Parts: sequence; C-alpha cells; structure tokens
Amino acid sequence: MAFEGCEKIWMNGALVDFEDAKIHVLSHVIHYGSGVFEGLRAYENSRMGSGVFRLDEHIDRLFNSAKVLRMEIRYGKKELRQAVLDTLKVNGLKSAYIRPLVYRGMGSLGVDPTSCPVEVMIAAWNWGAYLGKEALLDGVDVRVSSWTRMAPNTFPAMVKSTANYLNSQLIRMEANMEGYTEGIGLDTGGMVCEGSGENIFLVWEGRLLTPPLGNSVLKGITRDCIIRLAGEMGIEVREQPIAREMLYMAEEVFFTGSAAEVTPIRSVDRIPVGEGKAGPIALELQRRFFAIVSGDDEDRFGWLTPVE
Repeated sequence: MAFEGCEKIWMNGALVDFEDAKIHVLSHVIHYGSGVFEGLRAYENSRMGSGVFRLDEHIDRLFNSAKVLRMEIRYGKKELRQAVLDTLKVNGLKSAYIRPLVYRGMGSLGVDPTSCPVEVMIAAWNWGAYLGKEALLDGVDVRVSSWTRMAPNTFPAMVKSTANYLNSQLIRMEANMEGYTEGIGLDTGGMVCEGSGENIFLVWEGRLLTPPLGNSVLKGITRDCIIRLAGEMGIEVREQPIAREMLYMAEEVFFTGSAAEVTPIRSVDRIPVGEGKAGPIALELQRRFFAIVSGDDEDRFGWLTPVE
C-alpha cells in the first residue's frame, strides 16, 4: 500500500488500526481546511538504533501553529512527543516519515470553527526521498510558478496550516504537468519565496542566501540546520530578498525541508544552474546532514531523539 508500515495510527490518545482511523465527512477540516500539521522524519541510526529528527522543535511549531489559529490542543507537548515515539515503536519503524495533524472535527459547518472539537492524530510510514532518490545526487528541474505565494496579512505563512497548502498544490501540479519536478513560488512583490513544500537557498558569490521570514516563507527546521552547518563550514549566510533572475545567475540553488531534506536544483525554467548539475556546496551540506542523522557523525547539535 502507499503508506507502507503504517499499521497503527495514534488518534486522540489511542493507537487504532489503519482501517479504523476515520473521521466524519462533516468534519470542519474537510470543508474549510481548519487544521495544522507537521512533517518530520525518523532515521535509522548506527549509534542509537533509530532517532527522530528535531522532535521537540517540530512539536513546538505544531503548538505555535495551533495557537495562531486559536486551536486549543488538549494534550501537552510531552504527551504528543511520547505519542510520536509510541507510533514508531508499535509499527516497528526505524526509518519513517511522521505526520502529526491537529484538526477541527464535526460540530457545525459555519465558517466560525470554535464549536468544533479539536482532534489530534499521528501517523508514520516508510517514505523515501520526497523528490526521488536520484534527485538527491543529480538535482531536479524546476520552474518559477505562475501562482504567487500568499500576501502578508492574508494567510499566516509561518503557520503550517492545511489551508495554506492549496497554494502549494497549485504550484506543484502546474510544475508536474509541464514536465518539471517542482515549482518555486514568488511573493506578492515578485521576490523568490519558496517551493511548494520546501525552503530555498542560493550560493551567490561564495555566500549562502535564503529569503527572510518576512517574504511569506515557513520557518523551516531543516533550513535552520543548513544555516548551522554552513556556519561550521565557514560559509556566510544571509537572509535577504532574492530577485527572480538571481535563480538563473546563482552558482548553486537547492531546496531544504523535512521531506525534501537537501535536494539540489540543476535548472530553473530550463536555464542551467551553474554547470547544470548538483553543486559542491549543496552536496557537502547534504553529506554532513545525512552523516549526523545516520550516525556516521556524532549528533553534536542534539538533533535526534532516540526511539526507545
């Protein structure tokens, strides 16, 4: 099945069979997108058996997203942290993609969601490289989307909301239908924003550039990791507005994300980036990232939570 290894799902405090993990068709989230979620990974690790990548930071962001949307989660952070670990253990997963979701269930179908109960579920399954295994080494071909990312003060871009991802779906479908692996959205001022589900970095004159949070981007957790790893390598990192044409002129461009990990970009709008292949800085950052999560290097940043 598509969700390989997902035999049990944590729902509102109980582990239930995959087939029984259901909600009502009149649940508010189905009709209005009233949910927040996270995407994180567990990695098989030679030092600890299995470790969840930046679990605390993902749980913190989930609660912050819920706070902005006025959703009161009836479980504490420690409970959901343990629920993630329990879900992995009951399914026997050492390496997995993990999806916590907080959503409004059935109560009413008015636009005001506050009478609807706040439900929580956590699922985990085997999911390989998000943009394809070959993409990690060879890079991907992307296009600048005709769809603009949300304007400030319309949708909260720093909230990982299910509703926000309608925009992401449009970007990704358009790119795929035209033969590209992924799309890049611009903000309302025409500046580079992010991919449909990834943050973006450019290597520019030896520096690493990434759009600032004010440009309608998600505060990515893998984004933060890459900034730290680049600092270790002595590479200057700047958060600044990035003009579209810089994508074509940059020495390297790459995506980051919990699903995408570190994926090089080899062309934008059929224009080769650099030499038209994965660049050396992206590949070295990728190598260092995977070395930590796999256990080849020590977890010097404390990014992994053992699955015990």
